[in-house]
Amino acid sequence: MDAPVLATVQRRRVGTLIRACAIELSPRDELAGDRLRQLLAPGKSVFVNHPASVTHHDIVAACARLRRAGFVPVPHIAARRLASFTQASDFLQRAVGEADVESVLLIGGDDSPAGPFRAALDLLATGALERCGIRQVALAGYPEGHPAIDATALAAALKAKVLLARQAGLGVSLITQFGFEAAPILRWIAGLRADGIECPIHVGIAGPASVATLAKFAIRCGIGASLRALARGHTAFARILVEAGPDALIAELVAGDAPIAGLHVFTFGGVRRTAEWMRLAG
Repeated sequence: MDAPVLATVQRRRVGTLIRACAIELSPRDELAGDRLRQLLAPGKSVFVNHPASVTHHDIVAACARLRRAGFVPVPHIAARRLASFTQASDFLQRAVGEADVESVLLIGGDDSPAGPFRAALDLLATGALERCGIRQVALAGYPEGHPAIDATALAAALKAKVLLARQAGLGVSLITQFGFEAAPILRWIAGLRADGIECPIHVGIAGPASVATLAKFAIRCGIGASLRALARGHTAFARILVEAGPDALIAELVAGDAPIAGLHVFTFGGVRRTAEWMRLAG
């Protein structure tokens, strides 16, 4: 394939990924419901995150509003924030029964355990997800590592979760932390494939936001390499880069020919700006 044709194919691929990307918002966001239809077409997957300040009742209510508005709600399940097996079962049963949830994003969460679940694997091992009617589970991936978990332990835990989910009959996918550089993501995906992990991978990207906002979340998420890359640039250039959106990163990922199933946009409260970027870039 000659260079102009290849460039055209890659541009189309970037546009397709952006149009199809999933977004994430807070259960208390005023747009978590009918108002989102003013910004995005129904049918899109909308992940509802699980901050420490909300209860699982808040998350279920937001998922129900999103389902009624025509979206596909996917709640985060932060295992360490669940105080008991009973609470976990109630969360899952209500999500399925009240919001027709079929997929969840299962994470450990950054808190000290509030109950019996010290990690996402512990909740997965109970069988509660499949018994309550969940069919698909997304797991977190960390191309740039986790600030509190050794890389070897992180890789072993991911492999164990993928194996256990498959044994339970669940569909499995991976959603990565967000980043600003393609190279760590491409290396991580290649490492997964070499290790025999063939799950669909949805790459996390940061929606348009200020440098201060992205730096805050990057530090919290331990995105060291990408944060250093941002810091290396001149302030004015960095501001243009991040506020314009992640188009350049997506183009690099596509050019790297990585087996990416989709994109997952972290909006950081800026759902309107993200929706506008998706409309213009896609």
